[in-house]
Amino acid sequence: MMKESGLSSIVRLDIGGKKFCTTVSTLTQREPDSMLGAMFSGRHTVCEDPEKGYVFIDRDGKHFRHILNWLRDGVVPSLAESEYSELLREAEYFQLIGLIDEINSVLNTRKEADEISTELSRTDIIKCIQSEKVRFRGVNLSGVDLSKLDLSFVDFSFACLKNVFFSRTNLQCAKFRDVDAEGSIFHNATLRECDFTGANLRRALLAGANLQSANLQDACLIDCSFCGADLRSAHLQTADLTNANLEGANLEGANLKGAKLTNANLKGANLQRAYLRHVNLRDTRLDGANLDGANLLGATR
Repeated sequence: MMKESGLSSIVRLDIGGKKFCTTVSTLTQREPDSMLGAMFSGRHTVCEDPEKGYVFIDRDGKHFRHILNWLRDGVVPSLAESEYSELLREAEYFQLIGLIDEINSVLNTRKEADEISTELSRTDIIKCIQSEKVRFRGVNLSGVDLSKLDLSFVDFSFACLKNVFFSRTNLQCAKFRDVDAEGSIFHNATLRECDFTGANLRRALLAGANLQSANLQDACLIDCSFCGADLRSAHLQTADLTNANLEGANLEGANLKGAKLTNANLKGANLQRAYLRHVNLRDTRLDGANLDGANLLGATR
């Protein structure tokens, strides 16, 4: 409930069951173009719990205190790599551009320090990609910053790519068969026609990535974020998408035969002509999803 008026108004928030108290000025001044800034700008009607006055937002509240501290003080917390990936996912959802940039800056700094223990550094890889048919099969590249490079057609099969930073990288037709890429960041990367067969992408961030016609068969995609990703005609047969966030993703014509979608979020996703035969959708969020022409024969809903 908002008390008094103006920027000092108190706001009570319920984020996935966790309660927070803040002010309109905190939510609107540092990042006015964010989702929170827009919600509490006064331009929109905000629905509150009529009894307790809380505004409910259906997100995991684990890291929301860090988001509030960022909005209050502009401070990024010191976290483990996996927790930074989780916080980055929340920052993406709330459209906090400043926080996203700061987290990426922290991750870049850490990865530069970690390159000492990896087999190849970013500089080594830039030198390698001058040649044709580059291969990094089975190489340990954990934590390396490979953002904004042209790594199209590179073979990373069987490599260790944990927490690698591929943001805005061109990886078209690259091979990632059976890689361990847990916690890696592919934000806005080009991954058209990539082969991720059998890959471990648990907790990876693929928001805004172009995965058109990519092969993700048998991949572990648990807790992945595909918000706004382009997965048109993607091959997701028997992939494990448990707890994956595909809100607003484009899955037109995608093949999800045998995929596991327990607790997956497909709100607002485009599933036109998608192949969903015999898929269990009972615990899948499909609010606002477009299922026109989808093959749902035998699917459980």
